Amino acid sequence: MAVARQRYDRGRMAHFAGAAAEDLIAQDYERRGFLIERRRWRGQGGEVDLIVRDGNNLIFVEVKKSRNLHRAAESLSGRQMRRIYTSAEEFLAGEALGSMTNVRFDVALVDGQGMSQIIENAFGHG
Repeated sequence: MAVARQRYDRGRMAHFAGAAAEDLIAQDYERRGFLIERRRWRGQGGEVDLIVRDGNNLIFVEVKKSRNLHRAAESLSGRQMRRIYTSAEEFLAGEALGSMTNVRFDVALVDGQGMSQIIENAFGHG
């Protein structure tokens, strides 16, 4: 029972740490004049942490938090990128220009001290 409780507590802490990292990154985009369109948008293909609007353009943002920025960067897998592509395509179906909407895929890294780095156009649709 104690092991299950520890696992539950670690999961809760990870959830709150992830939500705080997403808030930090959302504030960074907003400070730079972007509109946060959606947070934790979930489609059939999976979840996108942040969808940011820049005029008619959309930015799909994956937020990765770890002890340091290097570890955060290493934690983005090919499988996650495919999930983001699938979810982005589903989201774009509701946009006026559909799949012709100009998009980019950013990765936002956050370390244990709250330092962050946004890598714009970190990966392309492939």
